[in-house]
Amino acid sequence: MLVLNKQRRIRIHTRAVRSFCDRVMRELRVESRALSVVFVGERRMRELNRKYRGRPYPTDVLSFSYGRMSVDGRRFLGEIVVAPEVARRGASRSRENPEREVRKLMLHGILHLLGYDHEIDDGEMDRLQERLMRGRAFGAPGRVASTRGIR
Repeated sequence: MLVLNKQRRIRIHTRAVRSFCDRVMRELRVESRALSVVFVGERRMRELNRKYRGRPYPTDVLSFSYGRMSVDGRRFLGEIVVAPEVARRGASRSRENPEREVRKLMLHGILHLLGYDHEIDDGEMDRLQERLMRGRAFGAPGRVASTRGIR
């Protein structure tokens, strides 16, 4: 699993990100697949959202599937791009814990890469996401983002 931090405002703990994603993928029984998670700043996320979704504002998470690629003999699920600054604001608006919000976004991205689509599935993805958020995998030890800078 590859974790890249391409933003500077919020400290990302790559080991904890890997641990969290590994636990979620085990829970979903897809641990034999490769994945990458990239953390970007707000400006870059706005560019990506405009380019790939035609929306001129930053979003908190995007998922990119690359078809039938493989990495080190494992099927490559794809890439999750997270904007921690946008996540922090979303957490503040919904009175959510920012750490929990970043975890939720990574989980959300994994579900999209597995083919779930909350816009057309009559709530199936949302129900699965809520169930997983109540489970042990969601509470993997270690902070994925530092509380300094993520409020």
